[in-house]
Amino acid sequence: MRSNATSADQPTKPASGWQTMMRVGPYLWPADQPWVRHRVMMALGFLLAAKMVSIVTPYIYKLAVDMLSQEAANDPAWMLTLGAVGLTVAYGMARLGAVVFGELRDAVFVRVGQRALRKLALETFTHIHRLSLRYHITRKTGGLSRVIERGVKGVDFLLRFMLFSIGPLILELSMVSIIFAVVFGWQYAAVVVVTIALYVAFTFKVTEIRVRIRRQMNDQDADANQKAIDSLLNYETVKYFNAEGREASRYDAAMQGYETAAVKTGQSLAFLNAGQSFLITSGLIIVMVMAARGVQAGTLTVGDFVMVNAYMIQITMPLNFLGTVYREIRQALVDMGEMFGLLGQPAEVVDAPDARPLAVSGGEIVFDDVRFSYEPSREILKGVSFRVAPGERLALVGHSGSGKSTIARLMFRFYDVTGGAIRIDGQDLREVTQGSIHASIGVVPQDTVLFNDTILYNIAYGKDGATEAEIVAAARAARIHDFIVSLPDGYDTRVGERGLKLSGGEKQRVGIARTLLKNPPILILDEATSALDTQTEKSIQESLNEMGQGRSVIMIAHRLSTIADADQILVMEEGRVIERGRHEDLVARGGRYAAMWAQQVAEEAAEAA
Repeated sequence: MRSNATSADQPTKPASGWQTMMRVGPYLWPADQPWVRHRVMMALGFLLAAKMVSIVTPYIYKLAVDMLSQEAANDPAWMLTLGAVGLTVAYGMARLGAVVFGELRDAVFVRVGQRALRKLALETFTHIHRLSLRYHITRKTGGLSRVIERGVKGVDFLLRFMLFSIGPLILELSMVSIIFAVVFGWQYAAVVVVTIALYVAFTFKVTEIRVRIRRQMNDQDADANQKAIDSLLNYETVKYFNAEGREASRYDAAMQGYETAAVKTGQSLAFLNAGQSFLITSGLIIVMVMAARGVQAGTLTVGDFVMVNAYMIQITMPLNFLGTVYREIRQALVDMGEMFGLLGQPAEVVDAPDARPLAVSGGEIVFDDVRFSYEPSREILKGVSFRVAPGERLALVGHSGSGKSTIARLMFRFYDVTGGAIRIDGQDLREVTQGSIHASIGVVPQDTVLFNDTILYNIAYGKDGATEAEIVAAARAARIHDFIVSLPDGYDTRVGERGLKLSGGEKQRVGIARTLLKNPPILILDEATSALDTQTEKSIQESLNEMGQGRSVIMIAHRLSTIADADQILVMEEGRVIERGRHEDLVARGGRYAAMWAQQVAEEAAEAA
């Protein structure tokens, strides 16, 4: 399947708020998992029970006050029977019941939220591994990790607060307004509705401004985090160039932007809180004055006055958090929008619908007029053709930028060709599954990068489920077993971040052992020894030669002495094959390869002298 070579270059577009809500919905109500739907229904049931009890609580408080003020003579007999003490106990039990139902709601729902969080995190992690090498070359690791971290946390927050804060708040405000209209008159309800409307409008308006500032904070935070991680990953380079001060200045500049945005956030929060307090207090005073005048006129009891106050305080408490909840929901939508935008980033290389596994019988490799460009304006490979017979060793040589490493990347199908075809045993790589290609090709790169784990783990990475005997056998074949057992912790020695606790030669041997354990029928050696000293190179070259026995091998070489015995050598320049043949023939021809060979022989002689 041919793909758009420029798709990965398009910037990731965040999902909109509505798209984000639609993406989250299935995690709340999955069709294939009834237990999740049952828990959501139970949580909503406990939520409704908590709100009903909360609404009744101020009325019980009113009855207790009327009883104590001896204004309950005409009340029903059951109230008289309970008395002031009984009503006070009932009031306390109602308050406790509201809390208990709320906690039961959270206890039931927590598994739903955590399940959604885990599934989304896994989906995001899996999708990032499916994205092309082009995307991973241009991405910023620190910024990407923050997008995932904030997005996943936003899921749990959004699920919880959308379901248990905004919806219940609207329900409670509506019920209180109805009670005020029925019990006290439309004037009370009008004051409550107007106060809430002004409060909500003010809160949303100021919060929108704060969301924009918060977005700036996020950008500055991601930038600072990226600079910190990038600097730490390049620790040695920073030391080589005495650049600690420069790195600190770059980091501080990013943190200065964060500080400015954070100050604006704090100031806007103070303004928001003051405005909210003014509006809600004004409404409370107006309603309380109306109730006080009603008590003086004899149309209301003291208990009614207390009930009005209790209801107003009851709606004030959730309203006080409305700004925070709204801002956090908006921020969660922004964070999740970035994450879902990442999930919407298309994979540049995808399997064809009818793709079948690659079947390697002999390991014949054919490049048929292959053309490729990372960018449309700059073609890297310009009609490259060659054939590697089963079990043959092909070497690629040429100056940097000639297209050698691009050939290796196309072989592994990190990218799809833009012209021509690559075939293994007659099968076009675009017509087989990527997983089967990756399983059939082993790569020993120029710089082996190891996981921050043990030597055992890093060698075992070559074969899932490998036995200890297989791992030791691979280490022996790579001639690193003796070194490993000489270490205090042996195979359990931790190699550090990217394997920095091992030397270049030791890392390379671990990489060779890992690939030997994989035991692929096709092998790519991408300048596997060019970064090593001459003595180490010769030792590792012997391991690589043994490793290539019986396999089809493509060797990308810097030092020509390492590929002098190759079955076929291709000399590349500016994306084209300009010479091909065996070492002796190319030297005798007196062309570009012969000049390169003579230069390296002279350099080695000078080094020896």
